[in-house]
Amino acid sequence: MVKRFGVTGPDGVRVLVMGSVVQPAAGCLCPENSLLAAVAGAVSLREGEAIVMDTQAGVEHFGRALAQGFRHATVVTDPTFNGVQVALHAARLAEQLGIPAIHLVVNRVSDQKEYHRALRMIDEEGGFSFTSRCALPFEDTLRQCDPTVTAMLKYPSSGFMQGITALQTQLLRSQGDLTPCVS
Repeated sequence: MVKRFGVTGPDGVRVLVMGSVVQPAAGCLCPENSLLAAVAGAVSLREGEAIVMDTQAGVEHFGRALAQGFRHATVVTDPTFNGVQVALHAARLAEQLGIPAIHLVVNRVSDQKEYHRALRMIDEEGGFSFTSRCALPFEDTLRQCDPTVTAMLKYPSSGFMQGITALQTQLLRSQGDLTPCVS
């Protein structure tokens, strides 16, 4: 199905895009979520292959068990109280689904002080033992490139792209302990 309906992106990555709610009161995405779960469960991965599921913000995908059987979950938050609350809830749901490696990404961080403030908020709310932690810095260039963030690839030395590279390295490691991208 991925081969038939997917789109091949950069570096030979195959992308299968699921739709979204396009009008109010149109009903839930239950059939689409069921199909997505079936596709993810039926795909036979070869060595060096992975499924990356980029979901909308929130926790519904954990409630529908779309990620059940996955080995990693990457929880992305911004450094705000509400963002941290949702991230902790998502991490705990992922843990309850049996996902063994749960990674934290704190996005749009202005400096180390803000990153450590977000980590303190996590600790104050009962904490969570994330497999790895990573901070992605705020980059005005990213906002200027929006909506086609591929333009950011022209800035490999930017803090954001270096953070993405560090995150990629963490997620691709198959053995050994994962250390934080940023301490």
